[in-house]
Amino acid sequence: MDEHKENIHGKDVNVKMSNTREDEKAKPCSRICPAGEPAPQVSPSQSNSDFSHPVYKEIAVANGHINRMSKEELRIKLAELKLDTRGVKDVMKKRLKSHYKKQKLMQSAAEGGPTDTYYDYICVVDFEATCEEDNPSDFLHEIIEFPMVLISTHTLEIVDTFQEYVKPELNPQLSDFCVKLTGITQKMVDEADPFPDVLQRVVAWLQERELGTKYKYAILTDGAWDMSKFLNIQCRVSRIRYPQFAKKWINIRKSYGNFYKVPRTQTKLSTMLEKLGLKYEGRPHSGLDDSRNIARIALRMLQDGCQLRVNERMHAGQLLSVPSSAPVEGAPPPHNPRSRD
Repeated sequence: MDEHKENIHGKDVNVKMSNTREDEKAKPCSRICPAGEPAPQVSPSQSNSDFSHPVYKEIAVANGHINRMSKEELRIKLAELKLDTRGVKDVMKKRLKSHYKKQKLMQSAAEGGPTDTYYDYICVVDFEATCEEDNPSDFLHEIIEFPMVLISTHTLEIVDTFQEYVKPELNPQLSDFCVKLTGITQKMVDEADPFPDVLQRVVAWLQERELGTKYKYAILTDGAWDMSKFLNIQCRVSRIRYPQFAKKWINIRKSYGNFYKVPRTQTKLSTMLEKLGLKYEGRPHSGLDDSRNIARIALRMLQDGCQLRVNERMHAGQLLSVPSSAPVEGAPPPHNPRSRD
């Protein structure tokens, strides 16, 4: 619901926005079968503060050389290294810097030096919800599709997906606008289970993959609305508590804007794909297809050297920013939803 989320963002009467400024620095599938154990990790506080290590001087020298290269020189060098040559000049710079940085850090990690991995897996979520063409200010959006796309930060690929439709409770009849926008039919939601049942299966899916126990993971969304608005409203409607594992997440729009130094107007899903030299795959406003395309952006950002980390959270019903100076924590182990009663 990319563009539609933009339309409803200013009408949110259910969630207060904190005055805290954003940090300006910069159908279920098979189980995961990783080829090996994830690379050894150094705590973020250690890896971020120990810049006296010689590897960082080598990276800085390489970065300085890359900054002086023309667009054509960047394209030639990327081609020589068999790396992607698509994207604008700044994107190509990031990609080349990331290549050299990864080489240096892999060598450093093998020698017991710093590494820069925060999470083993990132779980992309992009809900579809009930909607009207002109949503009234008090309209309560109910989740009607719950998709998840799991990416490995070690292999840099999509490793698993989850998708279920959800039966709405307050407005069981979908509007014609909603059906046309999302491609979700009345029959699909009529045959689906209520949200608490679907959420239980989401929790089981996450637990089966040992996320939050054996593997460190984080939730990632395209904007703040999925968690701060849609999930928040849905939990109230379903009379269950907001799940702990979804209280912190990576807002990829913030990460993209900060990393590539672009304004918020250039962080829509279609624009991010275009600037990275990618094309949308699938049906727009399908929750699963949107999630897959968001995952492709996240993977490209990781390849280009972005350290995706949690940057937003929910606290006492409020949406807050998480500064880059905060300790890096993975999402907690998922548990079944508890009743509000």
